Amino acid sequence: MHRRIIAPGALAAASLLLAIPASAASFSPGAPGIGDPYYPAYGNGGYDVSHYDLRLRYQPATDELEGTATILARTTQDLSRFDLDFLLDVSEVRVNGAKAAFATSGQHELEITPKTPLPKGTPVTVVVRYSGVPSTKSAYGFSTWHRTPDGAVAADEPEAAWWWFPSNDHPLDKATYDVSVAVPDGTQVISNGTLQSTSSRLGWTRWNWRENKPQATYLATLAVGRFDITTSTSDGGVPVVNAYSKDLGDNDGAARASVERTGELVDWLSGYFGPYPFASAGGYVPNTTTGFALETQTRVYYSPRQFANGSNTSVVVHELAHQWYGDSVSLKGWKDIWLNEGFARYAQWLWSEHEGEGTTRELADYVYASHPADDPFWTVAPGDPGPDDQFSAAVYDRGALAVQALRDEVGDDAFFAILKGWPQEHAYGNASVADFRAYAEQVSGKSLSALFDTWLFEPSKPAAPAARDASVARSSATVAQPKSWKKIAATNDVH
Repeated sequence: MHRRIIAPGALAAASLLLAIPASAASFSPGAPGIGDPYYPAYGNGGYDVSHYDLRLRYQPATDELEGTATILARTTQDLSRFDLDFLLDVSEVRVNGAKAAFATSGQHELEITPKTPLPKGTPVTVVVRYSGVPSTKSAYGFSTWHRTPDGAVAADEPEAAWWWFPSNDHPLDKATYDVSVAVPDGTQVISNGTLQSTSSRLGWTRWNWRENKPQATYLATLAVGRFDITTSTSDGGVPVVNAYSKDLGDNDGAARASVERTGELVDWLSGYFGPYPFASAGGYVPNTTTGFALETQTRVYYSPRQFANGSNTSVVVHELAHQWYGDSVSLKGWKDIWLNEGFARYAQWLWSEHEGEGTTRELADYVYASHPADDPFWTVAPGDPGPDDQFSAAVYDRGALAVQALRDEVGDDAFFAILKGWPQEHAYGNASVADFRAYAEQVSGKSLSALFDTWLFEPSKPAAPAARDASVARSSATVAQPKSWKKIAATNDVH
């Protein structure tokens, strides 16, 4: 807003200049999206979050959630207004202590106008008071808030935060978290990181969780219900917290037989990927009707259906591999999903070999031979699959084939050095497929442009010689299905 003021004398003019920290024209609204072409409205521009402090109260019987989110951030431009991604009903917003104007727009935007504009580089504390019934909210025709018989769960990809806390919802803006939730006595709260404390007062118990390493918003999780919580420590010294709904029925035994091996599997994966990157590990199995699992940071979400056919350590390996590939090193854009899924799937192949149920080569041969050249499987490019095919089986299976092709090309010494070095190179940050290729070339000393183009970007079946093994040219009729395949394939719908 420009206002003409006529003031006599140079002193009055100087006073006016001192009162305005910068030209009003230099301040502009932050973008309503962070710039991801797959999801143009996700995330926001103009600021970077460092910490979320969420203080909530939830009533399972009515699905009523109320809370105060305190968000610590820093502006990245001269900012007149900024957005948060959120769906619940907001009663008050404060920016650096002063009440701010707010309005909603689009499917999930909360527009905030601070009392005074914020110059670039300004530390910002945003306090949002809110309430609502998450299960009544939807955006783009869906909800990621999952009711259970005794509570609810927030877990989904690529979005889940909107239903329970306001955020800059894109993996590019990672932050640390304190999640404090009050629930009726006898009910438990599961979230990421480490349980700091619990306290009870007047029929309510407050659970305080902390994730002290940077975490993407979609990896933040909340589960409220009646759980059996187990704790242990792996041989490698990693604390493990697991939780199981008390009404899992026939799936209870298989779920526990799988998830209780988390500590063992974390230590085993550390041999390939380097030290476990977080202060705790674990998983939880709520009584939901969903069919997917998700690598929610430090506390993996598993659907009971994952264990309907018995125990499945392969799915646990997949989700734990993501703690390195996807959680510690997160993608820069959703087109880089191969960095998450290709390597988590390859971890399952390594586990299959470890268990004597099929080598990585046998699995690669089987996947290659199972898809004829005219199969649409080959038209999906794992290196940039598009939003509609982001979680296609090809991203997992062709993605793992690309990892095997890299191993064939650079040899085992360089390959395993890459596998272990990459999570250290970009620990707690973000990276792209192009970054990975550059790193693999640096470690191996080889040009890998043609290999990456062939296996990740060309919409056709690579010629057999590209796999450096004539065995992959055989038809599926002559390639035996590895014993591990059914358990591995059961994770094709993991998301």
